[in-house]
Amino acid sequence: MIVYSRTNIRTWSMLGTCGAFGIAATELPSMDDRIVFLTSDLCFYSGLERFAAQYGDRLYNFGIAEQNMVGAAAGFAKEGFVPFATTYGAFAASRCMDQVRVNMGYMGLNVKIVGLTSGLTSGILGATHISVEDLAVMRAIPNLTILSPADGAETIKAVLAAAAYEGPIYLRLTGSMGCPIVYSEEPPFVIGKANPLAAGEDIAILATGSVVAAAQRAAVLLRQQGVSASVLDFHTIKPLDTQAISSCMSTKMIVTVEEHNVYGGFGSAVAEHLSTYRSHPPQLFIGIDDRFPKADEYNDLLSEYGLTAEQIANKIIKRLEEIYHYDQS
Repeated sequence: MIVYSRTNIRTWSMLGTCGAFGIAATELPSMDDRIVFLTSDLCFYSGLERFAAQYGDRLYNFGIAEQNMVGAAAGFAKEGFVPFATTYGAFAASRCMDQVRVNMGYMGLNVKIVGLTSGLTSGILGATHISVEDLAVMRAIPNLTILSPADGAETIKAVLAAAAYEGPIYLRLTGSMGCPIVYSEEPPFVIGKANPLAAGEDIAILATGSVVAAAQRAAVLLRQQGVSASVLDFHTIKPLDTQAISSCMSTKMIVTVEEHNVYGGFGSAVAEHLSTYRSHPPQLFIGIDDRFPKADEYNDLLSEYGLTAEQIANKIIKRLEEIYHYDQS
């Protein structure tokens, strides 16, 4: 049974989102006997080693054959099972794109594909495994719901919500082991509804995935400089909580923060909604600046691409000065 105690939340943080996914996985068979898990030779990175020990008959390893895995997951779904197919986020959105498009999008089968180590998390493996375009790909596929939890506790919630949801889902897991804690208590989680984390009047910071924690810290730094910032956690990218975005229309600026290319991802989704208004606050896109990241350690890559709390705060101050000649005094 999942218990959202401080001890467990710290443990999930140490394990990272992929490890937390594995914790949630071990709970699902007792909740629903239709649940099965599929992996493309990534049992360890999926956090599924404990699951394999307890429920070996419900885990299928397809080796390095991701497309075949998604096709098999579709077969499981057709037979009434609820399959979770796990692979690197980069492979889920590119190598498996045709199977995701046809079996999950077009056919609408109840498959949950899990994009492990998405964003910059697999940085040491280089551009082939770094996933900074997966949201752009998956957002364009009709009928696909996209979840992007902020920390370990919210990952647990996202997995449970995905299992209960009838329809295809892409679960994007970012962040490494020892990921910062965003939720120190049981988080609310409703698919399609963003969670407000901090109130502020001057600007609104909309963030998704593991960089939500950096957005929170950036808001604290901004407040020290006289800028009041609200922070919202968009754990669901599609369907997007447009009502939450609309609630930010009275601010001086809307900032989107994501561990993804600034083209086609979360920021683009927010901009698409803002474009429906005759006028709206300017938007600052903070993400990967349209290039393939080099191979490096995760935290070094976050710094290189301007995704630390200090860098986010500095970018916001700079943009406010450019637009409003903002006086920090």
